[in-house]
Amino acid sequence: MLITLAISGYRSLRDLVVPLDRLTLMTGPNGSGKSNLYRALRLLGEVAQGRVIAALAQEGGLNSTLWAGPETPSAAVQRGEHPLQGTQRRQRVALKLGFASEDYGYAIDLGLPTEGRSAFARDPLIKTEAVWIGEQLNPRTTLAERRGPAVTLRDPETGAMGEAQVVHTKLADYDSMMTHAAHPKAAFELLNLRETMRAWRFYDALRSDQQAPARQAQIGTRTPVLAGDGANLAAALQTIVEVGDGDALAESIDDAFPGTQISITNRDGWFECAIHQKGLLRALSTAEISDGTLRYLMLTAALLSPRPPRLLVLNEPETSLMPALARLILRAAASTQVVVVSHAAPLIEALMAEPDVRTLTLEKRWGETQVIDADRPRWTWLKR
Repeated sequence: MLITLAISGYRSLRDLVVPLDRLTLMTGPNGSGKSNLYRALRLLGEVAQGRVIAALAQEGGLNSTLWAGPETPSAAVQRGEHPLQGTQRRQRVALKLGFASEDYGYAIDLGLPTEGRSAFARDPLIKTEAVWIGEQLNPRTTLAERRGPAVTLRDPETGAMGEAQVVHTKLADYDSMMTHAAHPKAAFELLNLRETMRAWRFYDALRSDQQAPARQAQIGTRTPVLAGDGANLAAALQTIVEVGDGDALAESIDDAFPGTQISITNRDGWFECAIHQKGLLRALSTAEISDGTLRYLMLTAALLSPRPPRLLVLNEPETSLMPALARLILRAAASTQVVVVSHAAPLIEALMAEPDVRTLTLEKRWGETQVIDADRPRWTWLKR
């Protein structure tokens, strides 16, 4: 389980270190930085997929995503005694992302490229990376360290007392050591961490318009994981019925729509949902149901996955069925770590009523996202 998330230099997140729990609710008014926090966490997941550079390019490149304010706003500026003025940077420009779990931690530092002849001169460069054992980055617990093109590994059984081994000297500055530096002495730890990160799931703005993939019939195959666009909804629900918790699925549907049942029609391999509502003479297809009903079905398929991930992140799971959705989220949190980013008052109230939910309330001060009344966990970045 992730216990700490650290972000530095990303959009409104100048220097943010927050605690995470089994179920964490991130909330705050519009413009407070909730989406930036979600996107930063998703960028971390892209590292293990080898797509962090491409993901940043889709956001406009590193220059477009960097913190645009001063390195450290003075106390006088924060009190409103002096206007905010431009200052000369003293530190290297960097976008840093990291997390710590109960077992391992990881951090990456991306910087601006040097001028050269490459046509890809706008791509950020990976400057440093580190993987360590335990909750805190420490030379005695560091398992793998990357500085520029060089990667050094240590045997986890001997730690800092063991001999460090340089396994790469020419690692490309656009390749992460998480995907290109496996080595027998640290293979299990690195591969385990990488596969754990690759299994993180993110659901953001599930489409429910009339052309949404979830409204269309799809070829059905066993589907333990709902696609990010919900295209395999019918197959995912049928998989829950056959190899997952079919009773939980039926209960969650009845909780939101009393007396309603769903079934999956199979026409020559093409799957489609059928919704049987009390009082109607025929079943409704997904093309006929409301946007809120469709979104709830997709969230149900995501949260009741028969192959739950280590981490599931929901960004603004908007639906009118907030009490039922809150109960569904609480059920899922029993088997997986869940992070919910939302400003929907009914969902917030329903989740905050539970004693085991950690709530992080965000606000923006002088353009910077900060957490209200939350203890900052200890965190150390690897120096370049």
